[in-house]
Amino acid sequence: MAKLYFSYAAMNAGKSTILLQAAYNYRERGMEVLLMTSALYRDAGDGHISSRIGISAEAVLYTADTDLFSLIRDQRAIHAIDAIFVDEAQFLTKGQVWQLARVADHFGVPVLAYGLRTDFRGELFEGSAALLAVADELREVRTICECGRKATMVVRLGPDGQALTEGEQISIGKTTYLSVCRRHWEERMGRFPNA
Repeated sequence: MAKLYFSYAAMNAGKSTILLQAAYNYRERGMEVLLMTSALYRDAGDGHISSRIGISAEAVLYTADTDLFSLIRDQRAIHAIDAIFVDEAQFLTKGQVWQLARVADHFGVPVLAYGLRTDFRGELFEGSAALLAVADELREVRTICECGRKATMVVRLGPDGQALTEGEQISIGKTTYLSVCRRHWEERMGRFPNA
């Protein structure tokens, strides 16, 4: 039985690298995969999933308005699909998460979604919240804080290197993020003084 998987982590934990490696493994065995990523990460109109270590692959772009169930159904009419990989899954809508669940349930195709769990304010993204509720299997991808503890939170840094405590949930481009443990997140956000 196919499942909907959600692999989540803080920034720079290697989610895209793991996704690209898993997709490569499917292809190496002669299987067809469909890679998808948020249009927020488009590169000159083209969709790509890129890793910090320098590997990348072409991907279909989705927006909040994309009907993923129909898109995947139409792709399956053209060629077989053995697995679907979704990067930047935090940007999915709740409805799109249910569409991906239906793909796994009705088409028998595994869907592997990768994304952030929380934003810089410590709040769930819509797509992440829905995936945490609906996914058949949850997988945590780990990275570490500067102190050596597991990093579970993300800090958005301003031009002065100080943590920003407010702003839009999504900021892509020249924004700098830092993955930290909960203790250091609270300290950087000014919620708890340095001990």
